[in-house]
Amino acid sequence: MRKVRRNLAMVAMLAASALLPASALNAQAEEKPGPIAVHGNIQTFEIAPVLLAAKEFYPDIATVKMGGIPNLVGDPIIPGFGEEGVADVATHAETQALRYSVRHPDLRIILQVTEGLYRIVARKSAGIETVADLKSKRVASIPQTSSGYFFHLMLARAGLSYDDIEVVRTPGPLSEMTKALAERRVDAVVIWEPESENSVRALDGDVIEFSGEGVYAEQFNLNSTAENLADPAKRKKIVRFVRAVMDAAAAIRQDPTAAQALVLERGGHSAEEVKTAWKHHAFNANYPDDLLDILVEEEKWLAERDKRPARSREQLATLIDRSVYEEALALRPGQ
Repeated sequence: MRKVRRNLAMVAMLAASALLPASALNAQAEEKPGPIAVHGNIQTFEIAPVLLAAKEFYPDIATVKMGGIPNLVGDPIIPGFGEEGVADVATHAETQALRYSVRHPDLRIILQVTEGLYRIVARKSAGIETVADLKSKRVASIPQTSSGYFFHLMLARAGLSYDDIEVVRTPGPLSEMTKALAERRVDAVVIWEPESENSVRALDGDVIEFSGEGVYAEQFNLNSTAENLADPAKRKKIVRFVRAVMDAAAAIRQDPTAAQALVLERGGHSAEEVKTAWKHHAFNANYPDDLLDILVEEEKWLAERDKRPARSREQLATLIDRSVYEEALALRPGQ
């Protein structure tokens, strides 16, 4: 009897599907674009729209693992900042997209996920009242990163360069920067959140901050490769995931609670860190018109540091692929 009921149910389903118009059948078939593999630095706040997109907005399975562009292009993972695996898309700041694309020119920037709003945090009692006062001071910084590029720009505006300060590379986790500042082993810290905010709190009032507003904002982007984008099946997944990130960012701008919970869970941060450092990010999920200008100027700095010729504006333009973003824009929210 059960077998008869199952057969009758199957007949009913087939009959119902036969009555659906072709457009409805096609829509049903397109509901599931397929699983997508994402790698990014889950310890950053900037990745919040990606985490939320994977959990609530992408219409299939989306896995987000620790990593970044190395997982996309087949380079060795960054020790302490990566898990093994091959990515369909990967997050990273534009600084690293420029660095990796020298060896992998098929790398493509397909979406700006978040802007990281940087600042210099310094001990006022170290005699620091202006950026120029950082001359000869000890500064915890990672020069080859987006925060390092920001610091370079801030120093340049004060007539200084990295050669005018003592760069201190603290070992271990980024929290060692804050510890070094609190213990007076360094005079200033330049890094992304939440360590900048942690450094402010650690100084307990003995603090001066220099904002990068109007000077530089980190471009935390979603990246893929020309090969992935040329594959129809992969492109379909990527477009749908970009749409999901855009929807997630819009949700965050309305109410960040769900995204903050994910950052708290995946990033290992405290609730206080999430609460106080959240405001230093702009969750845009769009494509800035001046991205190429940013890349051109940043390329000059990176090329000089890496002792290689700087690529031309025309060469750098090939790293930018707005087509995925435009296709995602054409989809309805939630599609």
